[in-house]
Amino acid sequence: MVKRKAEKQQAAAPMSAVAARKARQQQAQNQTPKNDADVEIVTEPPSKKPRRSVEAIEAKDNTSGPETRGPRTRSSKKQDAAVSTETAKGHQRRTTRSKKLESPQPDPQSQDESEKEESNKHQVDGPEDMTEDEVASVAGEADGYESPADTSTEIQNFPLSKVRLGKSNIVYTDESNLCVSIKEKMNMALLGQYDLWVKRGVISLMGAKLHPSKKSYRVYAPSTHSLPVIKCVAGVDGEAEVELKSCNNGLARLRDISPLYQKIWNGQNSAADKVTLKGAAKDSRRSYSVLYTSADDPLKRHLRPLHLDKKWSASMKALSQRQGSLRVLVCGPKASGKSTFSRYLLNHVLSPAPETENGYINTDGVAFLDLDPGQPEFAPMGQVYLAHLKAPFFGPPFTHPSLDGSRDGQIVRAHYIGATSPKEDPDHYATATMDLLEQYRSLLARYPQCPLIVNYPGWIFGQGLEVATWLVGCLGLSDVVYMSEKGPYEVVEPLSLAANKARVPMTILPSQPTEFVSRSSAQLRSMQIQSYFHQSHPAALGNPLWSDTPLSRTRPIAVKYAGEKQGIAGIMVMGSQINPEMIREVIEGAIVAVVEVNSPDALWGVSSSAQRQSGSDDHDDFEEDGDVEMDSDQPIEQTASSTEDLGVRSPENLPYLFAGSGSCTPLDPKTSNCLGLALVRSVNVGSQNLELSTPIISSRISDALEQGRSIVLVRGPLDNPNWAISEEYHAARAAERRYQQLVSRSKKNGDDQAENQATQKHTLSLLRERIRRASNVPWMTVVEDHSRQQREAAARREKSLWKLRKKAYPGSESETDW
Repeated sequence: MVKRKAEKQQAAAPMSAVAARKARQQQAQNQTPKNDADVEIVTEPPSKKPRRSVEAIEAKDNTSGPETRGPRTRSSKKQDAAVSTETAKGHQRRTTRSKKLESPQPDPQSQDESEKEESNKHQVDGPEDMTEDEVASVAGEADGYESPADTSTEIQNFPLSKVRLGKSNIVYTDESNLCVSIKEKMNMALLGQYDLWVKRGVISLMGAKLHPSKKSYRVYAPSTHSLPVIKCVAGVDGEAEVELKSCNNGLARLRDISPLYQKIWNGQNSAADKVTLKGAAKDSRRSYSVLYTSADDPLKRHLRPLHLDKKWSASMKALSQRQGSLRVLVCGPKASGKSTFSRYLLNHVLSPAPETENGYINTDGVAFLDLDPGQPEFAPMGQVYLAHLKAPFFGPPFTHPSLDGSRDGQIVRAHYIGATSPKEDPDHYATATMDLLEQYRSLLARYPQCPLIVNYPGWIFGQGLEVATWLVGCLGLSDVVYMSEKGPYEVVEPLSLAANKARVPMTILPSQPTEFVSRSSAQLRSMQIQSYFHQSHPAALGNPLWSDTPLSRTRPIAVKYAGEKQGIAGIMVMGSQINPEMIREVIEGAIVAVVEVNSPDALWGVSSSAQRQSGSDDHDDFEEDGDVEMDSDQPIEQTASSTEDLGVRSPENLPYLFAGSGSCTPLDPKTSNCLGLALVRSVNVGSQNLELSTPIISSRISDALEQGRSIVLVRGPLDNPNWAISEEYHAARAAERRYQQLVSRSKKNGDDQAENQATQKHTLSLLRERIRRASNVPWMTVVEDHSRQQREAAARREKSLWKLRKKAYPGSESETDW
């Protein structure tokens, strides 16, 4: 006790200020690591700062609209650029929605060092690599069921292929082709684009069973969707033999005009590719890559194989046994897998089997009634349509955005809703659906054994449920498929009662959504409509082609909108009351539907008001017939038109069709048909021409006018074509990148001579001048950010994915999928 008391007194003895400071420093140095760790990991309370989405952060930083991060403007290895392509109306809508979306902030310490190095490496690679800001450029258009999330810690190594390529199963191989044998119950997954030819045995692919034939099938397997799996179902001596061939259709080059198309196809050769390309040139690359696991992907993306639930497979098999009497309605909540099930069922019914057990062969094709205007399968957004298909399709919707000129199918009839949801105008939606049902009945007169698949949207509450139950009662269905085992009860019960009343069996299947995706629904819609405008169907080829030329560099079609020979009967605007003086601002730079009208009754209130003004019931003056020339140098014209009586004229003399107080009544679906979409490039007041860019085959418009039908342009409340505004900028950046790579290769080869340096410098200055001009356009702002913090944040967010959530009904957690 005495000793301890002495020690305490000695410790309390006075010391100099220097000695005291050294003692404190020594004590702090010994205790800091442990205390810091404790505070950081255990004792520090969670941050109370509200979590915001990437879109919300961008909206705050740039009051003129969200930013789209683009390629670097001066040197693709050192700088970042941002492109904003948002109008004032779109910005207000995005800003409002961004306040509702919440997402966790990415934690810089959640990535290990290897992931950071990989992210930085991808960012330095050039404009071909997309930053998360580019992915989030249209985040404001996503619905409330999606939000961006940092999922770097959740990305796992998933097995993709059971087949391991080697001498035992490689039949032959070269720089383009790869022929392999697959044993029964074995599968193989590929990333990219390829032509598939079944030489021996039977394989399954995206719901279809493919038998040996002379026909090859084009397969699109981007990283935006789960990868399709090639599986051997039956084989000769227990093996099937398939040939894979590279294809070059231009779709991959769309990455040069849109960041949404970047990093979605195969990158560098995988381990399996190196085995099959032995003996080929060093720089040999196919348009596809065989992957054993998701870790084989050089870009380390979130890849998953697409395996169907056993109940899905059993249901498809049972439904296909109904053969020509199949009439099935597929419905369910949002993000439950309705489109995937419909696509796989379609392929399954269209499987070109030589003969089934009962001798039935499907020669009449399949009718596909797509009632989902937000995510249509074979048409751009905003439409409902009836398609007659004769062959399976392998790929997501943006790989077949239209069927014009396709040998595998055609659009029988389409109606422009003008919105991504039927709830904008339920009456018009129901009327359009009734007309499509009449078209299907007419189709049955020519193809009596043509099954029907109806894809219904996720609009299953309120009026949507009423329309669904009405369809069950009037379609003459054979089956109803509901894509959710979790209800809700208030939806399932009315559907079950309607099915029982119509004596139609109802099947309830588990929803099978993809939890994480690399593109939101709005981004996929932008990709689909951009693909639509850049696609063509050459008559001599069985597969479509795509062009990476920006729309601003293509020759528009000139259409007369006034005068003695005008090419359009009028212009309509759906969903809003527009002053005639503002009609030019509304349609210029907007996407419109090109609708053919075969009767003045299609204009409903417009035609009746015109009759009252003219005092005549004669409709002959509405019919037009004249010569039509689709050459871009000659405007489209038609004769004998009195459309001045069908509405009002704007100050630019534009024929604005309206009814009542200024709102446009939708066209009558019974006497109208949507031919496709067009982009209004400009309104030339001097020549009274509309300059349009459209992928519609010119003969369709010519035939419509020659048959006395009228052409009406309809503007709906769809998203503005921001992708079209920034195409030239991204194309200019891609041209600069390609030239810099060419100069770099010439230096490595020793071709960097003094006389070439001046030429190279001049060419680079011209390319950068093109970039400068492309960045100086309306509704787009290029913002450069050279900071290291911004580059690291972009690389960190590059791994972010969209996390899908679905609710069975507002306020319910019974159908939430995290």
